[in-house]
Amino acid sequence: MRDRFFVTAFALVAAAAMAPAPAAAQGKAWTTPRTPDGKPDISGTFTFSTITPLQRPDALAGKDTLTVQEAAEFEASENKRLNRDLFDPEKGAPSAGYAPRAQGGVLSYNEFWYERGSQMTKDKRTSLVVDPPSGRIPFTEATMKRNAENGRKSNSGFAESYTDRSLADRCIMGFNSGPPMVSSAYNNNLQILQIPGYVVILNEMIHNTRIIPTDGRPHGTLRQYAGDSRGRWEGETLVVDTTNFLRETSLAGSTANTHLVEKFTRIDKDTIKYEFTVTDSTAYTRPWSVEMPLSRTDAQLYEYACHEGNYGLYDIMAGQRAQEKAKAEGKSK
Repeated sequence: MRDRFFVTAFALVAAAAMAPAPAAAQGKAWTTPRTPDGKPDISGTFTFSTITPLQRPDALAGKDTLTVQEAAEFEASENKRLNRDLFDPEKGAPSAGYAPRAQGGVLSYNEFWYERGSQMTKDKRTSLVVDPPSGRIPFTEATMKRNAENGRKSNSGFAESYTDRSLADRCIMGFNSGPPMVSSAYNNNLQILQIPGYVVILNEMIHNTRIIPTDGRPHGTLRQYAGDSRGRWEGETLVVDTTNFLRETSLAGSTANTHLVEKFTRIDKDTIKYEFTVTDSTAYTRPWSVEMPLSRTDAQLYEYACHEGNYGLYDIMAGQRAQEKAKAEGKSK
């Protein structure tokens, strides 16, 4: 409740005292609006839904972008869904060639619960990853092994401890709100608020709220799930440096050693170019970068309920204990 009150207070202050500068007159070149203290105005409500996958699918290896015709076919086909979540959205069956899902897991039987969007990025890229050029995350061999083991635990439907489940499963952090933010199945929405010395990013997913100082203060020492963020303005771009993560972020294979640099640049009245670079030598062979648009939306952010009436985590633990008990009783007999 305190977080909600705090964010509401920010919104009221931003609306009353930090109204954006008037839009450019019709027919004139668009210019970045400014807040009263002269900073680029990046405030508003945005969505980052896109069917462009984070990593380039194997079938598109070596192909950075699609042609207009190829993109139209991709956007009109079922492949757009298979490439996003790797399962058949109509039948609920795992898609061919994705072994971990074939071993188990609970899948939605249709698209009702999803709002992944229907369009690729405007430049028709085949991955949100722009560096390395392969469009793939440069995992170390150790990380790939760890990812496979975590996938085995997750897809088995059981876990030895609640710590074996992801932060998203435990309703602590969103699987797309990060930081960093990555387009996913639903709740790809956020609100950005600005007041002098601070930028606030409120994600719809689990209502994660990041209050980012931009007054030049150094990083703190307290480790947090969302890390410790500090912002600075470099020309027209807000640069947010985040470190001191408590454990992994929403990114596969990441660890508490993750160093994240995000960039927010207003490129027109309805779009912010969002970029981030991840560095973690314990998980990746080199730094890697993502670029995706934040598009203005008139939709509102809805309350996100995760734990309320959700017995999923309890049932996962109970199922594991029941399995262990049955195994022990079988041995005793």
